[in-house]
Amino acid sequence: MAPRTYGTTCVELVVAAACFAGYVLGDRCANSSASYDFVIIGGGTAGLALATRLSQRLDDCILVIEAGPSALGEPKINIPGLKGSTIGTRYDWNFTTVPQPHALNRKFSHPRGKVLGGSQALNLMTWDRGSKADYDAWEELGNPGWNWNSMYEHMLRVETFTGINTSTYGSAGVGERGPVDTVINRVIPKQQNYWIPTLNKLGVPRNLDSLDGNPLGVMYQPSNINATDYVRSYTPNAYLPHARANLHVLDSTRVSKINFSKQFGQLTATGVTLEGNITITARKEVILSAGSIQSPGLLEISGVGQCKVLEAASVESLLDLAGVGENWQDHLRVQTSYQLKPNYTSFDRLRYDTVYATQQRALWNTSQVSEYDYTGSGYSFQTWQQALGNDSQLVRLAKQAVANSTSPVDLKKLSYLTTNLSTVVPQLEVIFSDGYTGTKGYPTNTSALYGENFFTLIAAVQHTLSRGSVHINSSSIDSPPVINPNYLAHEYDIQALVEALKNNRRIAETYPLCQAWVSEYEPGLDVVQTDAQWREYALNTTVTIYHPLGTCAMLPLQDGGVVDPQLKVYGTSNVRVVDASIIPVLISGHLQTAVLGIAEKAADIIVEEHRVQCWLPEGCT
Repeated sequence: MAPRTYGTTCVELVVAAACFAGYVLGDRCANSSASYDFVIIGGGTAGLALATRLSQRLDDCILVIEAGPSALGEPKINIPGLKGSTIGTRYDWNFTTVPQPHALNRKFSHPRGKVLGGSQALNLMTWDRGSKADYDAWEELGNPGWNWNSMYEHMLRVETFTGINTSTYGSAGVGERGPVDTVINRVIPKQQNYWIPTLNKLGVPRNLDSLDGNPLGVMYQPSNINATDYVRSYTPNAYLPHARANLHVLDSTRVSKINFSKQFGQLTATGVTLEGNITITARKEVILSAGSIQSPGLLEISGVGQCKVLEAASVESLLDLAGVGENWQDHLRVQTSYQLKPNYTSFDRLRYDTVYATQQRALWNTSQVSEYDYTGSGYSFQTWQQALGNDSQLVRLAKQAVANSTSPVDLKKLSYLTTNLSTVVPQLEVIFSDGYTGTKGYPTNTSALYGENFFTLIAAVQHTLSRGSVHINSSSIDSPPVINPNYLAHEYDIQALVEALKNNRRIAETYPLCQAWVSEYEPGLDVVQTDAQWREYALNTTVTIYHPLGTCAMLPLQDGGVVDPQLKVYGTSNVRVVDASIIPVLISGHLQTAVLGIAEKAADIIVEEHRVQCWLPEGCT
């Protein structure tokens, strides 16, 4: 079998379609180096998807500006089994929170993609949705047209799923003609075969159609991988090849600020200033797709945000908009891990057996089945009632946490626990992760356990009640943002994590999964036994699962909103935000499908507003 050619060049990948990484393909916008109709800040998950759809449907010149490099040939991005290896590298912004007083003053690391493709180039490729109620909540919070039916339609446009009506997936909830390829992983380790029957024994039903608006149950979930060559499928190699030559992408370039003028009582963006004081004009719109950390920061550094924040950062205030950078929400995770019996081998073998790893890499390089195909696929989503049998303590703590709040976001999350939504909205995700992925660290090569194999159960609380913020503290883009998620500020969040950990152990100790392991490596059966010990373990080891959202929330202005249902920033005529920062309230699941759905819907909104008919002879998709 011939070796794969995943490391294609810019020109080979985007023949007569787009321009990026300093190349201009075609001459449609050849004279647009300093002036474009649409300028999109951020070439990540949302930015490239949106840019591609606008390119296909508008006869306009479009520029995407990405701070990081293009890395289409990077094995650490392309190879599923190397997932996570780009975190902390040059492809990562390497953000860190301020000390979190409710989490023993620990600082939390927050990886974000600094590369073409953004965080979708760094993520672990989980492909799921939330529940219908998660998306209907957006409309109920004041955003007409933003509901499950609309988002579902747009999320289906994103993907082509391989594996319908198989033993691992049914037929509902997946797209068949979208640019992103998705599969159920073809490598399932022996111990993972126990996952579904173990959860079944605990009363959790199997769900073969988990992307159809009801994620409750236990299942194998897809990953965004090309089924032909098992390369990560993400916006640079999935969307960009479908763009036209009116799309330019400028990588390795940072935006210093958005430039504004005041017209008819509103701010109008005239363009952007790049690092090095280069100005680019935007004739129609400036669109922020820089993510939940940097989209609010770019608004602030451009003079849009809370007056007190701007004043402290020595930025002239052009528009006092209190919600910018507020409403930070995130999923939190905890892990327990287990040492496998000698007759089981896990993904860990690639760590300690270099000969085996070389053999498996050679198989992947020639597009054959390999351990490097593995991303993980064992998942479960449950309500607290399903997971614990009795959710009364957590409901009581949630009511206490929200008792004095008038925020519709807080009240919406409380309704997931106290109304009939409590039976349909997941509160807990548990992932079967083959190999060791905890916080203690894989045993060192001097340890007696070096060379042993493990699996890890990762639990993530889906609707934490603590909310935080992210703001600038300087007018310079070189100053890191001040990220204060306010993690574990409510007792509900702490006890939810404690219960999640105890549930992990309960799963591991249930047959048939219990027959696969010999000891609990982390935290250890003899180390943590009491509720007080579980609490201490949670406070010491809780980390984020890297799903920040809400910091440019799509909410009414009086509720702390930053953008309206057209995704325009309040008080501006032509600035939109299109990324996870607009999501007003946490969803029950990972974010990439929702973010791509937002990009698809935003493209519809923008095209409709500019009322340009599609002129492509083959039509618009």
